[in-house]
Amino acid sequence: MHKPGMRASVGGMLGVLVTLTLAAGCAHQNPAPVKEPSGSAATSPESTVYTSKLQKSDLPWSGSPSPYDAEAKLGDGRRVALHYLRGKGLVEQHYSPRAKAWTEPTVIYRTTTDACQGIHLRTKNGTVAAIADFGTYCYDGEPPSESLAAVVTGDLTDWSINVTKNFDGWERASVSDDGQRVVFGRGSTLRWSRADGFERR
Repeated sequence: MHKPGMRASVGGMLGVLVTLTLAAGCAHQNPAPVKEPSGSAATSPESTVYTSKLQKSDLPWSGSPSPYDAEAKLGDGRRVALHYLRGKGLVEQHYSPRAKAWTEPTVIYRTTTDACQGIHLRTKNGTVAAIADFGTYCYDGEPPSESLAAVVTGDLTDWSINVTKNFDGWERASVSDDGQRVVFGRGSTLRWSRADGFERR
């Protein structure tokens, strides 16, 4: 004949063993697998920005290359291209060597005035400087009515543009070796710096 105290003690021990066994089993369970993100969340940012081919100017020109298209290569393999587009103005694209594609064409200076003279690009140490001109009577020998000096750095999306009215157009752009300064020249000079942008004139 078993005593009530012993029966209760054995039952208690069995309960503790069952609890420990269940806890141990839970501790060894594998966590639920984590799903990889899908759709746009898993897409590389570059694959959504660099999706185009290089575009060209729609202005007629006999021979090659056309002065209405310009391209420059940066030290890290990126490229910047500018071209004139009839009735729209100055258009920009930049290239990623990683994505192996160009950005969509973007108008960085909008004007309906005719393109005048060629586009010139210079680059050093991540800074790109550009010269472009527009003029209503440029084909007849008149000076441009809009002479552009333009500079871009960084991710190549935010252009700084200075417009000089009724001017013969800048002949040259010189970029400092460290890319911190640009000087545009033609008799007079126009200066740009990373710290202050274009000087006041």
